[in-house]
Amino acid sequence: MENFFKFKERGTDLRTEVIAGIATFMTMAYIIFVNPGILSAAGVPFAGAATATAFGAALMCIAMGFISNRPFALASGMGLNAVVTFSVIGFQQANVPWQVGMSVIFVEGLLILVLVLTGLREAVMNAIPLDLKRAIGVGIGLFITMIGLNEGGFIQPNSATLISLGDFTQPYVWVSIIGLLAILMFMALKVKGDILWGILVATLAALLFGVTKLPTTLLAAPNFETFLAPFQTPEGTSSMAITQIFTPALLLMVFAIMLTDFFDTMGTVISVGEQAGFLEKDGSVPGIRNILTVDSVAASVGGLFGASSITTYIESAAGVAEGGRTGLTAIVTGVLFAIAAFFAPLVGMIGGGFDIGNAAHYGQMAGAGFTIPEGSFYMYPITAGALIVVGFLMMRTVREIPWTDLEEAFPAFLTIVGIPLTYNISYGIGFGFISYVLIKVFHGKAAKVHPLMWIVAAAFVVTFILPAIQGLLG
Repeated sequence: MENFFKFKERGTDLRTEVIAGIATFMTMAYIIFVNPGILSAAGVPFAGAATATAFGAALMCIAMGFISNRPFALASGMGLNAVVTFSVIGFQQANVPWQVGMSVIFVEGLLILVLVLTGLREAVMNAIPLDLKRAIGVGIGLFITMIGLNEGGFIQPNSATLISLGDFTQPYVWVSIIGLLAILMFMALKVKGDILWGILVATLAALLFGVTKLPTTLLAAPNFETFLAPFQTPEGTSSMAITQIFTPALLLMVFAIMLTDFFDTMGTVISVGEQAGFLEKDGSVPGIRNILTVDSVAASVGGLFGASSITTYIESAAGVAEGGRTGLTAIVTGVLFAIAAFFAPLVGMIGGGFDIGNAAHYGQMAGAGFTIPEGSFYMYPITAGALIVVGFLMMRTVREIPWTDLEEAFPAFLTIVGIPLTYNISYGIGFGFISYVLIKVFHGKAAKVHPLMWIVAAAFVVTFILPAIQGLLG
């Protein structure tokens, strides 16, 4: 095991890797319940999507661990699942059958795999200026922090100011506070596994405050009805789903999702790699080809299983914060996802959401005229503190950015603020890329911009105006 994973070389050990894998799983476990909940709005069978989510994550985490030997975990991507549900399939199957939507994801993953195997995806990563790479990591750190603050109830939506202070009279907010303080205490005392112990303390607090409860049953039988979705024949049609994607609108969605997948993973790998300490001085990632290959295959596997696109998770940073440095961290996470497919009720106690429905957390939105459907909002207070701390740890590289140099600093700034404020890693990266190219042009340095940066910046421009293009195509 030492020879394969290289524990000593990377300054880790078996115990640390196992703890890191558990911590990563606990911060990601919510996806087992959230993903099928989102996909089911478009007609994807909930039970099948839940099984596909768990087994898809398990398979790709284990593959990442063995093939890349890096602590990156994968699961169905948040944001991408909403795009599949509401933009590709359409609410309540208004546009295309859900199997066709999964076919879009399946093909998109294959196309990204081609880009990896031809070396183009790696070349784009190497073409990104170092300060933009640093900014991506910082922006994702802020993004994770914002997610944690929102999931924990520290902040809440506000129609006038966008965001305002949360309702600290709510029990789930107390759980978030206790979890955060516990992690900080364990960090101060230098307790090994501080984030994991903090999550466990938050779980106990959630039980005491009635935010979560012990499950009445432990086992849940897997359901495989969404598997091989692209090769199913949807009801009311006469051909396999994958043959139905060749329309202008769906092919545009293949391009848009491919671009998002492409740069979400790129940002995650750079930022988590920086935190783990295995980036080279020029910002390159050793062994990036294997990492990107697994991630690309994962996207297709997500479509094949009916789980939406599977991608590398920013929550991998939780395991890295625990000391995870090898593929064993990802493998442990994958094994836990596989077990979770059979013990979903137990996992739901920790990683599942607390249904707040029309609770006071969204009172201001309701008062401002927003429609708040009962049971549609969930908080994740048990893992909120872990995400906030991980976000803090990822902010450290902000000091490396030359803030007095406009050409480097302003694109970095737009990247940092763009990622959390658009709630999308790729969009924030797009802001940075486009502004970087334009500022170089304004300074008469267009020739110094890498050709791939021009191409990618143009691709982002197309993405941002894609709704207008789709409108012209009908």
